[in-house]
Amino acid sequence: MTEFERVLVHSFNTFIEEKGIRAISYRLKQHRFTSQFLDVLVDSLNPDYYLGIECKSISVEKGANALYFSQHFTVDKNGAHQIQRISDYLNKSGRRGYLAVELRFGAGKGRKAYMIPWEELKKRFLAKELKLTVREIQEFPEIKREGKKYRIEPLEWERKET
Repeated sequence: MTEFERVLVHSFNTFIEEKGIRAISYRLKQHRFTSQFLDVLVDSLNPDYYLGIECKSISVEKGANALYFSQHFTVDKNGAHQIQRISDYLNKSGRRGYLAVELRFGAGKGRKAYMIPWEELKKRFLAKELKLTVREIQEFPEIKREGKKYRIEPLEWERKET
């Protein structure tokens, strides 16, 4: 589990507890020979909080200027791309999906994270687009930081989808 995933799970659970929502956020244990569908899951009877989130982190300070669908996502032994596998899982499970992208700017410069609705990512992938540039990522809702945690606002992310 990456630090970004750990902080996101903790931030979701803090939000859930503070708001008194019947929900839980967690990360499934990853085993060496079995893949997981998503990095962070949120379970709730409330559909606003029944979520699946894939997390990616890119190093802007080291020159990364985009999130590439070929480089940052996997293809399984059957040739199925990770975006398609996650899309199928989200469709079958009924979860709302997001891609959380953390941009790392280097020591002392902090990090910023953005929440991209999965349907937008899937649409770009199916249109044979090859990447999301850092500039395009920054056009999506930012997951604001509060100290070492993120401020969780799923309803705000939903409004920005349209």
